[in-house]
Amino acid sequence: MTEQEHHAIMTLVLMAAFADGRNDQKERSNVTKVAESLSQGSAINVAAIYQDVLLKRASLNGSVAALTSPETKQLAYELCVGVCDADGAQGEAERSFLKTLQSALGFDATQSSSATTFTANAEALAVAPLAKRSSVEPPGATSTMTADEQDRLIMNYAILNGALELLPDTLASMAIIPLQMKMVYGIGQSYGFELDRDHIKEFLATAGVGMASQYVEQIGVKLVGQFLGRGLLGGLLRGAAGQSVSSGLSFATTYALGRLATRYYAGGRTFSTQVLQDTYARLLGEAKSLQAQSWPAIQEKARTINLTQVLQELRG
Repeated sequence: MTEQEHHAIMTLVLMAAFADGRNDQKERSNVTKVAESLSQGSAINVAAIYQDVLLKRASLNGSVAALTSPETKQLAYELCVGVCDADGAQGEAERSFLKTLQSALGFDATQSSSATTFTANAEALAVAPLAKRSSVEPPGATSTMTADEQDRLIMNYAILNGALELLPDTLASMAIIPLQMKMVYGIGQSYGFELDRDHIKEFLATAGVGMASQYVEQIGVKLVGQFLGRGLLGGLLRGAAGQSVSSGLSFATTYALGRLATRYYAGGRTFSTQVLQDTYARLLGEAKSLQAQSWPAIQEKARTINLTQVLQELRG
């Protein structure tokens, strides 16, 4: 994949991030931080691309024209679907954007059918059910899980998400955020809190974890670092170093969110916004230090994971 194609795909991904037109300030701020971070020491100035998208200096057709192979076109479309679905089911504006993109990419009947199927699968993940327990104890500072059980739960989710990031299937990366939500949901319920999807999304946003921006960052780490191989159709990430950086992001974010959730719900959901953000930032730093020692477990999980089963379980 050429640098020009990297640039084009990143442009389309950022367009997708703002396709809903809601201009959510928290998410915009998160995407800005991601763009600035990805630009540091990189050949691709993501911050400049972001500004071009924000100020409407970049065009969808111009970006599509830079994609010269069916593989890169398919990859661009699927990544954009992932961004549009990152924070839940697509709205009308996002569906319109994807329809326009599909047309601009010049998909034939077979490609359009494949794109429709992929979008339906991605939508199913975006609204994956959060299974409720038959009974929930009144909220309290004590969890129905022991400390060891909490540790295992959080580490298992973190390793699983790190492993999913290593797989070439785009849907694997799309499963990461629903799995994070499922983890937070389970921790909250163990403390007796009845939660819904909107509450968990607000919890993540308050802590400073944007859903769309998190997915944009996952994409950016791969594209900017030139870690994508031949693309979606059978391509694998190049080298252990590239794999480690990409999966480490998902591992650390998931681990830190799990630790934050245990403290938040144990404290009766009384943390202020600043405390939540400061605690998450500190936990994220701790999680990154665990990445190296967890890397063998992540690799082993990636070799043995049954993606079909994971997706089926998520979709209920």
